[in-house]
Amino acid sequence: MVTMETRRRIYDTILGDHLARHRQMAFVCGPRQVGKTTTCRGLSSHYLNWDNDDDRRVILGGPGAVAARFGLERLAESPPVAVFDELHKFRRWKGFLKGFYDTYAGEVKALVTGSSRLDLFRRSGDSLMGRYLSYRMHPFTIGELAEQSLPEPDRIIRQPRRVSDEEFDALWTHGGFPEPFLKRDMRFTRRWSGLRQQQLLREDLRDLTRIQELGQLETLVAILRERSGDQLNYSSLAKQVQVSADTVRRWITALCGFHLGFLLRPWFKNVSRSLRKEPKWFLRDWLNAEDEGKRVETFIGCHLLKAVDGWSDLGLGDFQLGYLRDKAKREVDFVVVRDRKPWMLVEAKKGDDRLAPSLSYFQEQTGAPFAFQVVLDMEYVQADCFVRRGRPAVVPARTFLSQLL
Repeated sequence: MVTMETRRRIYDTILGDHLARHRQMAFVCGPRQVGKTTTCRGLSSHYLNWDNDDDRRVILGGPGAVAARFGLERLAESPPVAVFDELHKFRRWKGFLKGFYDTYAGEVKALVTGSSRLDLFRRSGDSLMGRYLSYRMHPFTIGELAEQSLPEPDRIIRQPRRVSDEEFDALWTHGGFPEPFLKRDMRFTRRWSGLRQQQLLREDLRDLTRIQELGQLETLVAILRERSGDQLNYSSLAKQVQVSADTVRRWITALCGFHLGFLLRPWFKNVSRSLRKEPKWFLRDWLNAEDEGKRVETFIGCHLLKAVDGWSDLGLGDFQLGYLRDKAKREVDFVVVRDRKPWMLVEAKKGDDRLAPSLSYFQEQTGAPFAFQVVLDMEYVQADCFVRRGRPAVVPARTFLSQLL
């Protein structure tokens, strides 16, 4: 049986490449239970977990105590690799890492894992500048199942590769988080998903934020589960939850920080009469989108977000994900922006292979070289989706998604 410990992931390759090429620490952030610890421990020789009492005492002893624990005084052929897990829970973790890195950078390589605080820290700028590179870990996707090697710098889009029906169906049915995806037991998947959400709301948010109204927050989460792929109206949500619009906005920001979902902003440059404010909300686990149409859009959106984050983290360009909509209510589900220019438009469909008129309209407006209507139920085709430039194409999800990271 394939397990989390034996299934190779693309992040094994990404972090292995980092350790071989860079002296900086690697910050690995991502949702709870996405596989950060398993991947990092598989690449390391030393491990410290802030949640372990014995390990915590070592960390509190300072960089010297940690160096002694790792045996850094002994001559070695190559620097060992150490993992600091959940270190962001330590109030003075930034100062600790700065001191440790400045003293021992030539003698050890470090992987630092975390979720919300580490991700927020990555985006905020800090005293550790120049001492780390960050990587965002995502659940399994079609692209990762098809290929675990790094994309070529001069061609980030891979050649298509078929994923078995069994793998595709498991990903669609159980989601991409490693444990339910690999176990493939629907009773377990339901229980796992419920417990994960409960932990996120009742433990992570309670412990790491000042949100006290957990009952109302859970009501908001229940509403958002039904609205994956929808534009958000904060005032309307505030009335339903009985809090202010500013509170709803703040709570949704926190939910994104803890990876329950993500927001996409409308792209409006070069688009006449475009919308500029209303974000779209997506769940990070498409399994929780009960409406089939919303689930398809969430499934493809999560794949695109992983590719955009991965390409950016690997230094292959500055990538962003957004959507297109104008005041005439023409819309395209996703736009991938590469180095501040629209690069790829994507419309997600379950089974409709009739080309959506909005794709041609917005491709002309934005000048994006690629535009795809990605259809979930189409059979795999052994052909490169990206050979057609300048005009839209209807493509199978199994083919298109296999070409992403």
